[in-house]
Amino acid sequence: MKISTKGRYGLVLMVDLGMHGGDGPVSLKSVADRKGLSDHYLEQLIAPLRNAGLVKSVRGAYGGYRLARPADQITAGEVLRVLEGPIAVVDEPGDGLELFWDRLRASLEQVLEQTTVADLIDMWGKQDTSALMFYI
Repeated sequence: MKISTKGRYGLVLMVDLGMHGGDGPVSLKSVADRKGLSDHYLEQLIAPLRNAGLVKSVRGAYGGYRLARPADQITAGEVLRVLEGPIAVVDEPGDGLELFWDRLRASLEQVLEQTTVADLIDMWGKQDTSALMFYI
C-alpha cells in the first residue's frame, strides 16, 4: 500500500491546523507558506475533510479552518480513509495468502486507529524539520 500525496499532505494539513488552531482559524495560505505546499492543492484536500466533519470552516475577514474535534480525538485512519478510501494492502489476493494479508491489514488499521493528530503533532515537534522537503 502506498499513500499518495493526498493522504500525506492531508495529514500535514491536519497537524498544522492542530498546531496553530489555538490562535483562531487558520488560513490555507498560511499552512501552504509554512509547509511549502500549494494552497490550491490544500483547497482540494480541505473540502472532503470538511464534508467528513473533521474540520470546520470559519467565514469572514479573519476566517479559515480549524479542527472540528480536539486533535487527540481525530485518528490518522479517519483522515486517510477520507482522502485515500478504504485501507487495502492488496486488491484481490486470490493467492492462498488471504490470512496473511488480513493480518497485515489489521495491523495497519490498528496503528492508524491508535495514532491521533495529537500524536502526529508530538512526533512532528520531535524531529528535525530542517531536513524536510516537499515537492508537488
